[in-house]
Amino acid sequence: MFATLLAVVVALALGHLVHDGAGSLRGQAWFGRWLQWLDRRFGDSALWRGAAGVAIALLPPLLAIGALQLLLDGHWLGLPSLLLGIAVLFVAWGPRNLDHDVEAVLDATSGDERHAAAAWLWPPLQRGQVRLDAPALVGAVFACALRRWFAVLLWFLLLGPFGALGYRLLAILAEGEFAASLPPRLVAGAQALLRVVDWPVAQLMTLSLALVGNFEDVAYAWKEAGGASLRADAGFLAAAGRASVRGGVADEAEDFAGAGVASGSALVRELGPMPELREAMGLVWRALALWLALLALFVVAGWVS
Repeated sequence: MFATLLAVVVALALGHLVHDGAGSLRGQAWFGRWLQWLDRRFGDSALWRGAAGVAIALLPPLLAIGALQLLLDGHWLGLPSLLLGIAVLFVAWGPRNLDHDVEAVLDATSGDERHAAAAWLWPPLQRGQVRLDAPALVGAVFACALRRWFAVLLWFLLLGPFGALGYRLLAILAEGEFAASLPPRLVAGAQALLRVVDWPVAQLMTLSLALVGNFEDVAYAWKEAGGASLRADAGFLAAAGRASVRGGVADEAEDFAGAGVASGSALVRELGPMPELREAMGLVWRALALWLALLALFVVAGWVS
């Protein structure tokens, strides 16, 4: 467990220290070439053009990383396994830094610049759905947090490098830049599987938001959006996130009003542009800190016992 925590912390630190080069190191081109080769080789096969194509696309790289994970386990005091975990988690995290993408939207000086920056908050297959209203942007931030951070982290905690890489490759297959050129039924199968593996992550993220934000608001939004059902749909996360953001912004505005900042223009100056987006990113960071703190508690409990 300590090695898992260390791998997570190191991978997070590396992602921010080498921000400029992180995108190239996390490049998806190799997997895109693999998918294109499979499409050329099996393009006429009914298996490839259906949901079974998901297994054809994912199993070879996952079997390779799984075999390497098993081969390194227990050797040299766990150092090779630790290095593998750091490397895979670093590659699977992202592929872009969410906080930098949010800052780019906030710092944009024109509508076109803001739209171009906000486009990175939507996956390639959904770039035509980009909207600049606060509810849409807040929902996109939490969706990105799930895809880029929390799902990778949870599946890494459960299955190690196999889980982290498996999730990232599945997300690329389902909604990445190469998905548009793949058979529709294959992509639909990947998207259905992605919704299934996203569901428990979204539930845990919602619980985290309730703990770091307003529990009652989040719980009500979660229930109203269908979070209590067993349907494989993580849409309740955006609803819970928006409810938590509304409460946070309202509390901040109330604090400024209590300090004598009462006029609308003065509040805008104090809160800054798009306060909902800033609050959403703050909540994501707090939820991530909660996950890491709980992981650290498990490590300490293991030492004590």
